Amino acid sequence: MAVQTSALNMGTSSVVTSTWRSRSLTIILMVASATVFWVDSRYPALIKRYNAGTQVKAVGALTFGAVYPVDRSMPYLTRVWRTTVNWLDANRVGMTFSFLFGPAALAFLSTLRRRRTKSRYLNTLIGAAAGVPLGVCSNCIAPIARGLYASGMGTESVLAAMFASPALNLVVLAMTFALFPLPVALLKLGTVLFLILVFVPFISARHGESEPPFNFAVEIPSNETWGQALANTARSYARSFWTVFRVAFPLMILAAVLGAFAVELLPQQALSGSVTLIGIIAVALVSAFLPVPMAFDVAIAYILMAKGVPLPYVAAILCTLGIVSIYSLAVVGKTVSWKIAGATYSVVVVLGIVAGLAVRILG
Repeated sequence: MAVQTSALNMGTSSVVTSTWRSRSLTIILMVASATVFWVDSRYPALIKRYNAGTQVKAVGALTFGAVYPVDRSMPYLTRVWRTTVNWLDANRVGMTFSFLFGPAALAFLSTLRRRRTKSRYLNTLIGAAAGVPLGVCSNCIAPIARGLYASGMGTESVLAAMFASPALNLVVLAMTFALFPLPVALLKLGTVLFLILVFVPFISARHGESEPPFNFAVEIPSNETWGQALANTARSYARSFWTVFRVAFPLMILAAVLGAFAVELLPQQALSGSVTLIGIIAVALVSAFLPVPMAFDVAIAYILMAKGVPLPYVAAILCTLGIVSIYSLAVVGKTVSWKIAGATYSVVVVLGIVAGLAVRILG
């Protein structure tokens, strides 16, 4: 009996050609979950927001809609509880997809001989190319990223996919260029490309490929039948699901609560008044922390701009909100490295500050 072993720090495995049946079944799992999500939920919602144009609306503090209304006159803890529930409800479809697709991707990739190349830059481009069509926000990409890393993909591929999915989605980019002045939209695109093409290869090279905190192995007979392939795929998927779920789900609940605590602490007139360096720094720090859904960063930045919020603050929000979040950073820290998570947050904040200052200086 041939044994397939996926070693996270190697990126290769002794996979025999007869595993095509198991591989086919995992592909079906990925395609089925992605098709249902894209066709029934994600892209209709994105296109609806794009077509809304300047009439785009956001009801909740962290969401487009709200199950429970939140009013500033309510007690603080009541607002936190309601905002948490609203966030969980808004992300239920995307998170369901992520918790189904992430394990399927892990099960599929574990059947491949190689999950990375020798070039960090090529791995980065592969990760970005995989992330762009996924159409999930910085929160929902986190369980998928854990699955990708568990399969043996390089750190650079995982990070690039995490940045590309929320920020380089074609509909979201179209919204950005439609709603904002061209220099501001280009500034947003430039910060994203810097993260993917410069920061990701650099931090991956500095980090190296250290021993991961878990191991994932699947046994496949050398001449499996369809019945064996079905059983092997079910076992592989179950183990993959637990690998992703046991870390990503508790952190999701924690991120929802922390995000609600943070956003409900913000003063109602926090972005009014004259622009200051301290103000730009505070905006970047908070925006990079908050967990928001897909395209919420573009929508809320435009709404604030339309209400007269100074453009430097708008630019800082646009370049930091939605690219990472406390949830995605926590999953990166727990799965890959807390140093990488900290560095990612710091670089996103710095890019937001630079964007805000650039708009302020250049007018």
